[in-house]
Amino acid sequence: MSEQKSRETGKDSIIAISISIFLVVAGFWIAFQFVGPPPPSKIIISSGSEQGAYFDFAHQYQQILATDDIELKILTSAGSSENIQRLLNGEADIAFVQGGTSDQNSNDKLLSLGSLYYEPIWLFYRHSLNINSIPDLATKKIAIGAEGSGTRYVAQQILADNGIHQDNTELLSLTSNDAASALLEGTLDAFFMIASPNSDTIQYLLNNQQVALMSFERADAYIQLNSFLSRISLPQGIINLEQNIPEHEIVLLAPTANLVIRKDFHPALSVLLLQAADKIHHTTTLFSRKGTFPSEEYLEFPISNEANRYYDQGAPFLMRYLPFWAATLIDRMVVMLIPVIALLFPLFKLAPPLYRWRIRSKIYRWYRELQAVDNVLFEQEVTVEQQQKLMKELERIESEVNKVKTPLSYADQVYNLLLHVDLVRNKISKT
Repeated sequence: MSEQKSRETGKDSIIAISISIFLVVAGFWIAFQFVGPPPPSKIIISSGSEQGAYFDFAHQYQQILATDDIELKILTSAGSSENIQRLLNGEADIAFVQGGTSDQNSNDKLLSLGSLYYEPIWLFYRHSLNINSIPDLATKKIAIGAEGSGTRYVAQQILADNGIHQDNTELLSLTSNDAASALLEGTLDAFFMIASPNSDTIQYLLNNQQVALMSFERADAYIQLNSFLSRISLPQGIINLEQNIPEHEIVLLAPTANLVIRKDFHPALSVLLLQAADKIHHTTTLFSRKGTFPSEEYLEFPISNEANRYYDQGAPFLMRYLPFWAATLIDRMVVMLIPVIALLFPLFKLAPPLYRWRIRSKIYRWYRELQAVDNVLFEQEVTVEQQQKLMKELERIESEVNKVKTPLSYADQVYNLLLHVDLVRNKISKT
């Protein structure tokens, strides 16, 4: 008998626990609808030509991301314009974009993770020419970069500010190497190039007596007209102190290289890229101090929310101390845990009353039937035949009550019910 009581009591506990588990599972399911997808393990970056800085930097990002099991596929391109188009077409997730190359149609579809470094504009011309400023280039033969390149876009803008265009000047679409060769051969008068000062072509031309590098003496005016430009300088003798190259300080204009993403790019990967950018671009360069880049300034597109928080507060706490996969997993699970915790707290309060109600409901249901018998005695005179029927009803109720199994803590209520059955029986006997 005691074993049966234990089974009945266990059944009540199981029902109460089952209800609680059901509510928790329901909370998990509802919360799961708001959990974002995990970060993809493979992403695509559109860089630049294999000879350019973008391509080299892309490989550095590739190596850093690989340590967190993120595969970065690198696509070469003609330059910033093609990179932007790839982002808009969904052919790439990330891209290097030179400042000043965007258009209004893409500003609401792409976001920036920050500027990475200055990209100086080098304007070389044949030393034998009498050229002191941009207007002196009118009617000359000028190479402005290949189609789709950022160099071409910026060169056209600077020339247009000075009234120079295809109608009054011969503007040629040449690569940097071809332009440098043509300049030295005397078949080209000047050419624009955007490249690192460490570029072999730049170093060769700076040390060549046949060519000269233009100093943008009206740099402030260009910056005022073109907000994507910054003023930087090449100090006297910085290239070669022994030979004093350059012979005097040269003022240069420079857009910045931007790391650009699509708006649907995964937030966790944005932070991972920013951490990589810190490792790659945080160093001192010829034109910037350590810590200048990456930066939330000099942006080509609106800054993303994740980048904005990163520059203000640094990487999220979990990503500072945990592997990327663990940090992102916990971060996603937190979204699920919040509603579950909100459910568990009231459940701890609800479970005991629910259990008590479950036990007492087994007892109270017989009080209704007992009261029905008692009401017959109260409302009318009963015959001997009715007394016998009422007695049989009491016997039935008593038998059923004896079958009710409850924990020991509720046994007093069962015995009280049995006492009340006897009380009604005595009332019937006295009528």
